[in-house]
Amino acid sequence: MDVLHPRLLVTRFAECFAFYDAVLPELAGARLARGGATGPYASWDVGEEGLLALFDRAAMAAAAGTAGLPAEAPAQDRAMFVSRVTDVDEAFAFCLRHGAEAVSAPADRPEWGPTLRNALVRDPDGTLLELQSY
Repeated sequence: MDVLHPRLLVTRFAECFAFYDAVLPELAGARLARGGATGPYASWDVGEEGLLALFDRAAMAAAAGTAGLPAEAPAQDRAMFVSRVTDVDEAFAFCLRHGAEAVSAPADRPEWGPTLRNALVRDPDGTLLELQSY
């Protein structure tokens, strides 16, 4: 039984699906458990536990009764997906090859932790991802 797992509500479902389906097996050892590229839902598991789910934003807005509200508003990021990786530089390049947008190149961050190295990318829908090792 899944205790908690993030679900990203995305507007560019097919592109986000392609990105996560390409990078999650390599970055987290995940496998596609449910859904597919046509949406409106897909999820990936590690073992029997949920790792990440995608849901079409418009479909969720219809279900939640919020379809009439604005879909976009300028704001700082409210969530991010963090993946611990063996090699931040390789993971960063890997994500870029699969459609991520670079936000912050790989760098050592001793102010965050003595051996922390990270990089930031955005998935095709703009969700912030941190790739980290320590």
